[in-house]
Amino acid sequence: MPLSKEAEAFLKQLAEVGGPALNDLPPAEARAMAAQLSAHAEVEPVASIVDRTIPGPAGEIPVRIYTPAGEGPFPVLLYFHGGGWVIGSPDTVHATCALLANRAGAIVVSVDYRLAPEHKFPAAAEDCYAATAWAAENARSFGGDPRRIAVAGDSAGGNLAAVVSLMAREKGYPQIAYQVLIYPVTDHNFETQSYRENGADYFLTTAMMQWFWNHYLGTEADGKDWRASPLQVADASDLPPAFVITAEFDPLRDEGEAYAQKLAAAGNTVTVKRFLGQIHGFCTLLDAMPAGRQALEEAAAQLRLAFAAE
Repeated sequence: MPLSKEAEAFLKQLAEVGGPALNDLPPAEARAMAAQLSAHAEVEPVASIVDRTIPGPAGEIPVRIYTPAGEGPFPVLLYFHGGGWVIGSPDTVHATCALLANRAGAIVVSVDYRLAPEHKFPAAAEDCYAATAWAAENARSFGGDPRRIAVAGDSAGGNLAAVVSLMAREKGYPQIAYQVLIYPVTDHNFETQSYRENGADYFLTTAMMQWFWNHYLGTEADGKDWRASPLQVADASDLPPAFVITAEFDPLRDEGEAYAQKLAAAGNTVTVKRFLGQIHGFCTLLDAMPAGRQALEEAAAQLRLAFAAE
């Protein structure tokens, strides 16, 4: 498939704006640049949006809680934003989380986990697991159903959703009903075919991913730890059903699909969909990429089915 018209227009606009590449900036400036990308996104109304903090392993974790209209108790979806564990925040996925709350009929808890390089691996994973356990323990206090907990995230957030699912299995708590992995990072490896094909000209670059990984990992050995690279996990059995979304022109395409294959080979229920003509980030760049809305609608439909089965 050729690049979609919307992706082509977005990349052209980025090129015209110019400026330094993300990986040429200090993390604080890169965060500000990422915030600008999503600052004007149209956010659909949600019955309630509340910012609060919850206990974490190293202090309070800020979360944003989206509650849809209707009668609870609602299923609960933990959402972990993307940004290579270095940039991003609940603000950068505000429109995405609002849409998912409404379409999935779920309370969405968007987690503002600790970022690298100030907080190295495994800080982000530990915060996301702690938030998921907190949501399961306290669901009733905010209108949620503790028996229907799911996790989702995009890019590094997809990595964290996969890792939290593994951590919950290892710890025996909480029971996770479903995982939505949106073009997830699954392996500390830049040698895939999709990196070779898509690592230079399609928004997310190989150089950016190397910059993200270098900020996140404390040592090279950390990259082999399944809490950083879930594709490296020895045993992928007994995990929640998964919906894995990939993008054709994304350097992360192949590792996302490889993780989906690993889950399926281990006996888990997996739906994987490659969105043709799309680039990395299309599910959070909703104003520029209508296909992102379609992908999120499909994810929400899968979540509704999973929640109905619980």
